Order: sequence, then structure tokens, then C-alpha cells
Amino acid sequence: MLSSLKEEETPSHEQQLDLIFRALGDQTRRALLARLMEQPAMVTELAQPFAMSLPAVSRHIRVLESAGLIRRAIDGRVHHCSLRAEPLKNVEAWLRHYRRFWEGTLDSLARYVEDDSEKKL
Repeated sequence: MLSSLKEEETPSHEQQLDLIFRALGDQTRRALLARLMEQPAMVTELAQPFAMSLPAVSRHIRVLESAGLIRRAIDGRVHHCSLRAEPLKNVEAWLRHYRRFWEGTLDSLARYVEDDSEKKL
């Protein structure tokens, strides 16, 4: 269980995937990642487009940090965030196992539509 994972422990591969999917499961966090894909930013800059308090944005950033998707550097009172895309490779590898399924399903659908169109002519 994720709640039993202590801060100093390194999460297992499965726990890391859980943390990443949890982080990506929120629209605000995906928007924060998209913004950081452009360039690193301070937390206050990241918070500007959202209609929420700075502490609420900070909580979202902590979730992204826990998933390993961002790096935060603290310089006095200023928190600088940058994207760490490496953990997304784990997600891509997990999804790769299902590619054969969805490609096969799409191919089957295309054949069905083509066959159905030919029968109507």
C-alpha cells in the first residue's frame, strides 16, 4: 500500500507506476507538467493561471514530486520547479504491453467497416 511507503524508501517499480498514474490522474497536475515542459518555473509562476490558493498548488506540486515527475530546488523562499520526464519511460514501457491489443482491435474494426461498406455497394 502506498501510504505505508516511507519517505526515505525507494518505491518499487509497481509503486512508482501507482504514484505516476495518481499524479497524472488530475487535470491541474497535467497542466503543471505541460507548463514545465516549456521551461522551469517558480511555484508562484506555476500558480498564476489557476483559480486556487498557493498552498493548493503546492500540494499538487508535492504529488508530482512524490511521483518523481518534477524536481524542486529551494533558494531561500523561492521554489524553482523543473520537469523530470524520465519516470514517464516506465509508463511508456507499461503501455507498450497493451499496444498489440489496441492495434489489433483497430485493425479488426477497420476490416469490419471495409467489409460492411463493400456489402452495401
